[in-house]
Amino acid sequence: MRDRYALALGDDALILAQRLGEWVARAPELEEDVALANIALDLLGQARSLLTYAGELEGAGRDEDALAYWRDDRDFRNVLLVELPGGDFAVTMARQLVFAAYQYELYDRLRASTDDTLAAVAGKAVKEVHYHRDHATQWVLRLGDGTDESHRRMAAGLETVWPYVDELFEPFDGADVDPAALREPWQAYVGAVLAEAGLEPPATGQHRTGGRRGLHTEHLGYLLAEMQHLHRSHPGATW
Repeated sequence: MRDRYALALGDDALILAQRLGEWVARAPELEEDVALANIALDLLGQARSLLTYAGELEGAGRDEDALAYWRDDRDFRNVLLVELPGGDFAVTMARQLVFAAYQYELYDRLRASTDDTLAAVAGKAVKEVHYHRDHATQWVLRLGDGTDESHRRMAAGLETVWPYVDELFEPFDGADVDPAALREPWQAYVGAVLAEAGLEPPATGQHRTGGRRGLHTEHLGYLLAEMQHLHRSHPGATW
């Protein structure tokens, strides 16, 4: 079970890193190109550690590259939220706030895990995610409390990602931290940010789920085709 847990957390980080990398040279400011690239690299580092550990626990001889490049979409266990296209910059910032706030609560508690490897990964990652959360917070405040247009876009970004929020807190067999226990502190933080930005949590009855079971949106297939193309075109190639 623990290998599936490490795999799921690694997949979350890997897929979101790929999505954020798409903003390089497309962000609204030059500094934001650098900031999003650095966040993506942080997530990629988390993914490497977690996927390596998942491979070791699995015992089938698969390393981080094998797990990243030689699985099909049905074998990935990331939540649906991280695979959604970034679209409007406000959509990306809404997702960043939601996911970074969740990751912060998760890693903060995972530091106390009895699993030494997971605790070590969390000990480093929680510092990185604290910055990711703050970065997203500043943008949500800036857009939500900015012009009428920026406010509209930020509200629309929240509407886009909100149906995918509940999946973050669903039960997960083998989890070292109960996802449901993360909702209250997550909600307190995100709710305070939205209130300060003059925004409200969207009132949506939609609930999208399935990622942890390998049931993904069509977007993941396209993302993997791009991410895995070079490795699959040249099997065994090294730099």
